[in-house]
Amino acid sequence: MAKIIKPRLNFWQIFNMNVGFLGIQYSFGLQQSAINPIFLFLGAAEEILPILNIAGPVTGLIVQPIIGAISDKTWSPRWGRRKPFFLIGAVLGSLCLFAFPLSPALWFAVGLLWILDVGNNMAMEPYRAFVGDKLPDSQLSIGYQMQSLFVGAGILLANASIFLFQDWFGGGQEVEGTIPKWLYYSFFIGSFLSVATILWSVLKTPEIPPSDEELEEINRHKAMPFIERFKMPFKEIADAVKEMPKFMWKLSGVYLFQWYALFIYWQFITPLFRSTMGFDTSEAAAQAAKMSTTYNVVTAVVALILVPLTMRFGGKKIYAISLLGTGLALFAIPNIADPVYVLFPMVLFGIGWAAMMGIPYSMVSKIVPQERRGVYMGILNMMIVIPMGIQTLSFGPIFKNLLGANSVNAMFFAGACFVVASILATRLNTSKE
Repeated sequence: MAKIIKPRLNFWQIFNMNVGFLGIQYSFGLQQSAINPIFLFLGAAEEILPILNIAGPVTGLIVQPIIGAISDKTWSPRWGRRKPFFLIGAVLGSLCLFAFPLSPALWFAVGLLWILDVGNNMAMEPYRAFVGDKLPDSQLSIGYQMQSLFVGAGILLANASIFLFQDWFGGGQEVEGTIPKWLYYSFFIGSFLSVATILWSVLKTPEIPPSDEELEEINRHKAMPFIERFKMPFKEIADAVKEMPKFMWKLSGVYLFQWYALFIYWQFITPLFRSTMGFDTSEAAAQAAKMSTTYNVVTAVVALILVPLTMRFGGKKIYAISLLGTGLALFAIPNIADPVYVLFPMVLFGIGWAAMMGIPYSMVSKIVPQERRGVYMGILNMMIVIPMGIQTLSFGPIFKNLLGANSVNAMFFAGACFVVASILATRLNTSKE
């Protein structure tokens, strides 16, 4: 298939293209820091937190690869290829964020999380492919690290809103079975940002039209009977997995330990502070938000700095070192009982998060076929959500029976997983490095 010549974009064009990631990541920031506290406010026990979070892995496993495969075979002269999908996802996510703090019961909040994750995944996957579609190989690193910058900025704003609104509007006395009013404002802001930032990128960034060969394939796909078109995304996914580059198989091993560990951190950082600092749930949630704010400030600062470092030393080395630093941060956190000093390990965590959100995507985008970029980005997300799914199903019994239902031990376990991920990352190689 003929290779499309992609013009180089200037800094602000790449910036505008990625602004929509701010809203998506604000939503993910609330999921990381506010959803589990809401579950706790509504009466959930700590040991069932992993299974309550299974919505993310399941929806990611189903939605992202299917949306990726469908968007590969989509083209509208007016709306483009990827933009319709992340616009619909943003609207769906926005509605859920608005409704979330109004949840009257635990079952309602869990149901909303499922719908929210569908919307976020619809927006996320095409956005990853969108950057690869627009940029030449020489600019992929800065494109995905710009996304990493917005990952940091979005999650930073989400977490800053949590502890600032608690401080400004007062956490007050916790009432069992209810969500504090100060959390409402964070979700309402997220509802606005989800749509507003996506619209910015949609209106500012035109998509590159498909080549004649791609357009012919898209039209052939449209002419198929409905049942054939329905089956086609699943066939595309299966074929892509069979022909997947060896690099991605190795990356799946890294991701197994990396994302298993991250899910532990996000689920148990609030319970950890209830244990190590004696906080109530509101205070622990605010401290967890400060942790997330700190590491996302670091992410936003270092995201673009990693571009020249990866060009000089190679993505593999920077990625492996960053994962090791993240593991060391998780080992340190349970040993620090001061709410200020415990923020310092998040510098290492933030560097690691910046690397995780940019380097693997850049490496994969360089080696997969252009016409299959959407489906491979979806498969890359499967490598994220499968470990998360394994964690939600397996870690509850591990936490209760092997770790003594102790959140300190859970954090040490997550740190060990990151060390293993770092070792496995040293085995990654691409033909272009």
